[in-house]
Amino acid sequence: MSKHLYTQSQIEELENNPYVLRASGRSITYHPDFKIKAVMEYESGKSPSQIFIDHGFNLLLIGREQPRKIIHRWRKTITKHGGFGLKIERRGKGSTGRPSSSELSVEEKLKKAEA
Repeated sequence: MSKHLYTQSQIEELENNPYVLRASGRSITYHPDFKIKAVMEYESGKSPSQIFIDHGFNLLLIGREQPRKIIHRWRKTITKHGGFGLKIERRGKGSTGRPSSSELSVEEKLKKAEA
């Protein structure tokens, strides 16, 4: 999640872009087809910044370094999960979170209580 906070007018500007599914004060959800298209354009030699500019994004709004970071993350996702990995929402998937107390062994519960 970004440290940047978007204003309501910036959120509206982002949501007017056809390649954005939704935007909030802290995040932008890009259309899956745009993600795949952007990675393909990058692999054909186009720079991340130019890809975002060509698709109507204001780099002053999203951040000059964001396109590079975003495309890098999307490429890692394609490597790990294939193109389908960009089409599904994966945030929160596979996270085990904190173990609940009921899953702890008796020894672990005792150590936790002593701490």
